[in-house]
Amino acid sequence: MSLIDLRSDTVTRPTDAMRRAMAAAEVGDDVFGDDPTVIALEGRAADMLGKEAGLFVTSGTQGNLVAQLAHLARGQETIAPSESHMIVDEAAGHAVIVGTSIRGLRERPDGTLDPAEIADAFRDPSDPHEPITGLVSLENTHAHSMAQPLSVEYTATVAAIAHERGVPLHVDGARFFNAVVAQGVTARALAGPADSVTFCLSKGLGCPVGSIVVGSKDFIWRARRARKLVGGGLRQVGILAAAGLVALSDGPDGMIERLADDHANARRLAEGLAELDGIISAGGIAQPTPGRLDPTRVRTNFVLFKVRGDRAAFLERLKVRNILMVEYPHGAIRAATHHDVSAGDVTTIIRAASDVLHEMAGRTRLPVGA
Repeated sequence: MSLIDLRSDTVTRPTDAMRRAMAAAEVGDDVFGDDPTVIALEGRAADMLGKEAGLFVTSGTQGNLVAQLAHLARGQETIAPSESHMIVDEAAGHAVIVGTSIRGLRERPDGTLDPAEIADAFRDPSDPHEPITGLVSLENTHAHSMAQPLSVEYTATVAAIAHERGVPLHVDGARFFNAVVAQGVTARALAGPADSVTFCLSKGLGCPVGSIVVGSKDFIWRARRARKLVGGGLRQVGILAAAGLVALSDGPDGMIERLADDHANARRLAEGLAELDGIISAGGIAQPTPGRLDPTRVRTNFVLFKVRGDRAAFLERLKVRNILMVEYPHGAIRAATHHDVSAGDVTTIIRAASDVLHEMAGRTRLPVGA
């Protein structure tokens, strides 16, 4: 059986259309600002999200890092979700490189922060004991809540709180277009309230490398300097940017609308797993109600769940069957659907999970129809 890799949507392979575009890409030196394919991609991304300018970066982490460097002065503080990627999964870059602190607030099960708690988290700039709040950040989709999409209205509410206090809002939109598709809104509407947005090309959009940061011209100028500072200056990167132009295109090779297929496959997977004895709720903010896995929590491309018994053994037995998932915080397992996972694969995964659970329980799985 061929490998079915659900560890992350980062494992996607470039499509044939992307490979052709990469091979034929017109290139220049991006540090000198004369790579036409990069320029086209940055312009396309900025226009789609309704911002003045864009910047190609190597990863979502680098995108968040240069955004912080562009927005913040050393010693300032960001208000962000406590289980956000910026806090948990970016090697403390905010402290090591940006020289700032983060005030983490507890997320709710829908991936949002309480607006009243955001307002209360702003520091008193007149008190020399406290850092000065310089940024508010959200994550959309919010990974640890089972990749819940945040709405236009909620983003606008948070932006208003930040702007009233003279502070910008940054959105870590690693899976921004999953949120767009899941809610049936436009990218412009969802990005509109934010001062800057980072989104990944290399996750659900299927590109081999890269993310985009968008914002005002002044912000992107500062972000470009920050990218150089952290070693992100790129040369003939149009070869990679060409894949991004394919992904963001409106034609049949575009990768945005098809994200709905990933969401449908994730829901089907959750529905199948929920019927298996031994699969339970992921707990925490992923599914605060204990007991059976609730498939209605799956709104985008993440399925988070737990197994009764040895999690490592479950994953290892799936691996023997050429199915890969990954351990996730709080004792959970993550399965992420993407372009390289088909509806047929979902059926295979459910059957394999059932077999593994029967093995772990010491029971023999009866053949179908027996």
